[in-house]
Formats: sequence, C-alpha cells, structure tokens
Amino acid sequence: MSTSGYSDRINHALAFAAKHHDQQVRKGTRLPYLTHPANVAIILTRYGQDDDTIIAGILHDVIEDTVREAYSREMLVQRIREKFGEEVLQTVLQVTHRNADDDGVELSPADRKADYLERLSEASERARWVCAADKLHNAASMVADLRRTFDPGSVWGRFKLGKEGTVRWYRDVHTRLASLGFSAAIMGELGATVDELESLARAS
Repeated sequence: MSTSGYSDRINHALAFAAKHHDQQVRKGTRLPYLTHPANVAIILTRYGQDDDTIIAGILHDVIEDTVREAYSREMLVQRIREKFGEEVLQTVLQVTHRNADDDGVELSPADRKADYLERLSEASERARWVCAADKLHNAASMVADLRRTFDPGSVWGRFKLGKEGTVRWYRDVHTRLASLGFSAAIMGELGATVDELESLARAS
C-alpha cells in the first residue's frame, strides 16, 4: 500500500473538516480542533495508509461532533457520501460513537463506549487503522501535556472520565483491537503510549 501523502481529495477533506469543526477547540486548550484530525492524517500517512483511510481519519469526528442546527446527522452522512464516497463514509460511521442502539434506545456515556468497543468486531481493517491513529494522537497529546505541566490535575480535569477512567478507556481500546487480531505496526506505538500514560497517571 502506498500513498503520496497529499492529493486533491485529502485537501478537500481538510477543508471540509475545517468548515465543520469551525470554532471548536481541543478540550482544555485553545488549539483549533482541526489539529486533531490533521494529526490523525499525519499518523496514517506515516504508516503508509491510502487516501481513503487518511480521508476517513480527517473526517472521523465530523458526524459525532458537528451535528447542529444547520446540519442533521442525515445531512452530514449524505454530504460525506457524495463528496468522498461510500467507502470513506462507512469507515467514518464505524468509528463514530452512537447515541442510540439499533433499536433506537438512547445509550448512556458508559454504554456508548461499550458499544464502540463491541462494534470494532465488525469494523473494517481501514476503520481499525483510523481508530488506532485517533487514540494514538489523543493519548500522545495527553502524555505531552502531562510532561509539560506542573499541575497534572489540570490535564486530567479536562476529561469526564477522570484520570483512572480515561487511562482505562485507552487501554480498553488497545486491548480490544489486539483481541480482534489487529496487529498492524501502529499497535506497538499505541501500546507504548498507553503504557506511558498509565505511568504518568500513577505518578500524578
């Protein structure tokens, strides 16, 4: 598998994500939210993934995080399908947290995470790559922030799950991917990053 690391479709996806994540920032920071999907794209490019995987990485939070008055979930689904194709859309949907199950029953925050982990069993290899890159960037960002700060509580306080719950979530995702036989090279980096996050959590 090879990729140029740049294409008109990737540029289009970045513009699309920038539009839909406009005014959003990363938790507890002033960084534009777009820095996250852009870094996910860089990670996927570094591991030699193809354009559709990189584009799905750029768009992976659009449906989950940008539903608002102007755009319903159905509208966003249709826009992604029309602009980037069915393969990209299905990959994005496979790594999107759901608010309700197949029967329309609303999911609690804990149930949403359990549902996400369960659905990884039916996710494509491409979706598992996007999942791993997403979690790698998030965990690595926390590690970097924890190394820089004199107040670890200010970092852990950004997350509703708290310190223990946040670390457990990233460990659970890594464990789940491994249990499904996803043994791509990125798993070593993700595992090492989660190990470091756990170590910093114990020390803080």
